[in-house]
Amino acid sequence: MSLLKKNLTMALWLVAVLAGYCQTLTGDQHKHNGDLEAAIAAYKMQLGLDPSDRKIAYNLASVFALTYYQKDSAFHYLEKALVGDSALMVLTDSDFVDLLEDERWGHIEKQQMFKYNVQNPGIKNKTLALELLKRIALDQSMDYFVHQARTSFMENGHVPHWFYPINAMKRQYGKDNYAALLEIIDLYGWPGYSVVGELAADAPLLIINHHPDDSVRVEFLPILKKACSEGEGSCLEYAKIQDRILVNNQQPQLYGMQFRYNADRELEPFEIFEPEKVNARRKAIGLEPLEHYLKRKINYIWSIEQKKY
Repeated sequence: MSLLKKNLTMALWLVAVLAGYCQTLTGDQHKHNGDLEAAIAAYKMQLGLDPSDRKIAYNLASVFALTYYQKDSAFHYLEKALVGDSALMVLTDSDFVDLLEDERWGHIEKQQMFKYNVQNPGIKNKTLALELLKRIALDQSMDYFVHQARTSFMENGHVPHWFYPINAMKRQYGKDNYAALLEIIDLYGWPGYSVVGELAADAPLLIINHHPDDSVRVEFLPILKKACSEGEGSCLEYAKIQDRILVNNQQPQLYGMQFRYNADRELEPFEIFEPEKVNARRKAIGLEPLEHYLKRKINYIWSIEQKKY
């Protein structure tokens, strides 16, 4: 082969590789934009370049699960992604809600709990912990599609028609979760960190926070505050619930955890009581400064000068 042909062949190969690589960079963006089939194609191409990339395998599993008709592929790539992974976070991932009733999911649960417990012994009730982790996934279910609806609203100024049945399904999951939570509390008492671990112990707080009836939050608030102060529950979720109760009663919030859309369809925090002291209140329960939280959560610039109590 002549030098010219060799150079041309190498150049074409390089262009093809770079083109494929650039295309795979859009996998996350395709998913973000709601184009799941394009995301699958892009992630597959990237995984072809590096079959050992467990993060891409995980992304593939999640988009296959989100399509609601490709469970076999979802489990195939999820098994690849979890090799060497001993975390429990996957068990709370709402992208995998459609897999929860499949017997293969039970294998994933036992596998992850075993690996986690080897490195982090201490969860007293593993069965209850697994049930609560599943409840977190169900609590966050449909969030991917809700995000798509929110994006559509911000771009077009109206809620897309397909959001309503999705929201109805999300509400039903919420009702089922709350009924299950009451049974759990009746059988085991309040599931704190020392019983089910920090991640699983967040489930009751999420369920209560997302309940449509504010009286439920009011009823449980003293328990949540006590768990926060004793290190048995999330102070972050307690703050969210406390603020939601106040906002729902047209009162200024304490911690800056509740947001609303302004006239420009951008998120901003609801009114805050004595905003110049909000960071002192947040620090008292172990929360980061509000400016850091708002920037990360909603890309909002908080610049009110703070005072100490």
